[in-house]
Amino acid sequence: MNLTKLSKTELTGLCADLEKQYEGLKAHNHKLDMSRGKPSGEQLDLSNDLLTEPFSYRSENGTDSRNYGILEGLPETRKFFGDILGIEPDNIIIGGNASLSLEYDALMRMWVFGSKGSAPWSKLPKVKFICPVPGYDRHFTMLQELGIEMINVDLYEDGPDMDRVEELVKYDPLVKGMFCVPLYSNPTGSCYSEEKVRRLAAMNTAAEDFKIFWDNAYGIHHLYDEGEKLADIFALCREYGTEDRVFYFFSTSKITFAGAGVSLVAASEDMIKEIKGHMFCQTIGYDKVNQLRTLSFFNTHGGIREHMKRHAALLRPKFELVLDRFEKEFADSGILSWSRPKGGYFISVDTLKGCAKETVALCKGVGLTLTGAGAAFPYGKDPNDTNIRIAPSYPDMKELADALDVFCICCRLAAVRKLLEG
Repeated sequence: MNLTKLSKTELTGLCADLEKQYEGLKAHNHKLDMSRGKPSGEQLDLSNDLLTEPFSYRSENGTDSRNYGILEGLPETRKFFGDILGIEPDNIIIGGNASLSLEYDALMRMWVFGSKGSAPWSKLPKVKFICPVPGYDRHFTMLQELGIEMINVDLYEDGPDMDRVEELVKYDPLVKGMFCVPLYSNPTGSCYSEEKVRRLAAMNTAAEDFKIFWDNAYGIHHLYDEGEKLADIFALCREYGTEDRVFYFFSTSKITFAGAGVSLVAASEDMIKEIKGHMFCQTIGYDKVNQLRTLSFFNTHGGIREHMKRHAALLRPKFELVLDRFEKEFADSGILSWSRPKGGYFISVDTLKGCAKETVALCKGVGLTLTGAGAAFPYGKDPNDTNIRIAPSYPDMKELADALDVFCICCRLAAVRKLLEG
């Protein structure tokens, strides 16, 4: 039933019914949370042997991982991740538990020092960044802290609006970079096509120090065996002589333990030298014990890809529950559309225009916490007030079903109220 085609009388009757259902939800005293893409306890349990299994603290070349040194990370760790991601080990630096920290460090190096003789960004009258939207709120928070102007660019199923991106970077030297989550984007699940990755590598930029922050957080987080494949941005950049353009990030944060994983930054040879030059002043080396423990764990348990299949077996039913419920409740309603990701941690929904904040507030009123409406846009401002990020991973199946009961009623109620205003 398409709610947008109902008469005023029909909408009034439906609103009264939904108000009654909403009041009934209050009696359940729900405490439900779909606000962040956190792994569930079951997912974390998949890696519990990390805490108990013995492993050698000496690396393949005899280095004692308990001691200082090896700023770039152990050779076998860099090779392991290089093989997974198709990156040369020499172009990788292994970090601590969070790739977000490496992203912040990369941004701050450009802000304080510049790169290859370019002016530090902090010395410029203004710095601008392109932000594909909907996007990852933590990226926007970093930029906002530094006062960097954020420019919205629409994100489609196959990547950002490249006509708009190319227009922005071609003539304005103050447009210095963009954040990208190229595979199973947060929150839409979008996957950048090879054509769009090629255009990112090839585009002419007025800023010689333009940087792409390539946050491949979900690079191996497939829900199905036929997962999406991402084009090799480094290979494409080499074709066009833009190797220094990319900072590439990855971590095991949602692969093993969210708070105790291994991260990496990858870049061109020149950029790696520059990063290490600054990193030398920051640390003597990251946690090599955890690097060896992580490698030993994967070797013992069938490899990282088999481990990810175990994650998928837990996540896939949750995503399918959400998508099946949305199809049943909203397929012909005219008030909700949603993404259908094949991996990652999120489902992006778009309500009737002007209804996202009201939907989130109604959910909160009966015990369901969602990510704030507008969080997927710079400055927390969704110009149409439509987007909501759904994070199905953390609740168990019963809690998720209860959360969907709440969401569906609240979404309908917000939409009907809005239609009655028209």
